[in-house]
Amino acid sequence: MSFMHNLNKEDRDILRIVVKQVHLKHFPKDFCTDYEADKLISTLGPETLEKLKKVGKDHNIAKL
Repeated sequence: MSFMHNLNKEDRDILRIVVKQVHLKHFPKDFCTDYEADKLISTLGPETLEKLKKVGKDHNIAKL
């Protein structure tokens, strides 16, 4: 089940940055798109998404 429709824009942007920097860092740069990050985010459970959002907000990932 996809949780992407429950996220606001700020949370979605934070999750995209975290996923790209952590989960997709070994892929070619042209593969690390918002679409690919969204596909990975949609496979994660709500508990994992909350943890990733917390890490992103704690480290001010959106300001990078």
